[in-house]
Amino acid sequence: MVTLTRPDGTRPEDVHLSRRGLTLALTGGYALAAWSAEAQPVKTDGVNLVQSLVQIQAPDREIPAFIARPTKSGKHPVVVLISEIFGLHEYIRDTARRLAKAGYVVIAPDFFVRAGDPSTMTDFPAIMKIVATATDAQVAGDIDAAITYLKAQPWADTQRMAITGYCWGGSVVWETVARRPDIKAGVAWYGRLGSGMSSATADKNPLDLAGDLKAPVLGLYAEKDNGIPLTDVEKMKAALKSAGKTGSDIIVYPGAQHGFHADYRPSYSKEAADDAWAKMLAFFKKNGV
Repeated sequence: MVTLTRPDGTRPEDVHLSRRGLTLALTGGYALAAWSAEAQPVKTDGVNLVQSLVQIQAPDREIPAFIARPTKSGKHPVVVLISEIFGLHEYIRDTARRLAKAGYVVIAPDFFVRAGDPSTMTDFPAIMKIVATATDAQVAGDIDAAITYLKAQPWADTQRMAITGYCWGGSVVWETVARRPDIKAGVAWYGRLGSGMSSATADKNPLDLAGDLKAPVLGLYAEKDNGIPLTDVEKMKAALKSAGKTGSDIIVYPGAQHGFHADYRPSYSKEAADDAWAKMLAFFKKNGV
């Protein structure tokens, strides 16, 4: 079994992969560094969905993006899905399918393709080296490229657009809503608040951007998160209140750990994940998405 002992991954000495667990993780396409051999991840079928891996034109090059959307004709609201540090692996693709089943066009860009595939690795420092290459500027360009791609599609209603993300992607949510006025709502799942997306000096912390939010954000956080102190959560709540961001809110799940939605990890909590998922969908609808 792989035990996730750090909020964003494991240390090499924490990795204990059984042969069966390694086979399941590899064949299933799940991130090796966080895979639990005892996991029973949610499997969402593709019935009534269109799924595709497309190439979108970012500022510097083309990058892959996974799209899941309903087969039903007409325009559908959009959700931009931001991955964890492990990239565009099966958990993120399945999350996209779940959102598509709820009626959304979902696009999940591969932010790390320039540097490698962190989902195939178990060396935490090596994974973080890849993640550190994805600066705020690069990520912003990739998100802009994804939205530009969707604006050209007849089935995507980018007038009704939200963003959600997990772990590393949760921080990206706060930062993107502070930057783009065309996003109507954001839901940040246990994204760090006191540190930026990478070590680049130009990057900003979500805590610094509360006053810049251009739409409401719902934060979904865990009481037992070793990497995100509750003091940061309280600081963000205070910053939102001070900035008059009355539409935004943060929910902390008692007893939950970082990654409580990630059903392939030992930190998964079905009760917290199901409740948070329902709150996310309700938040989108409340804000016109």
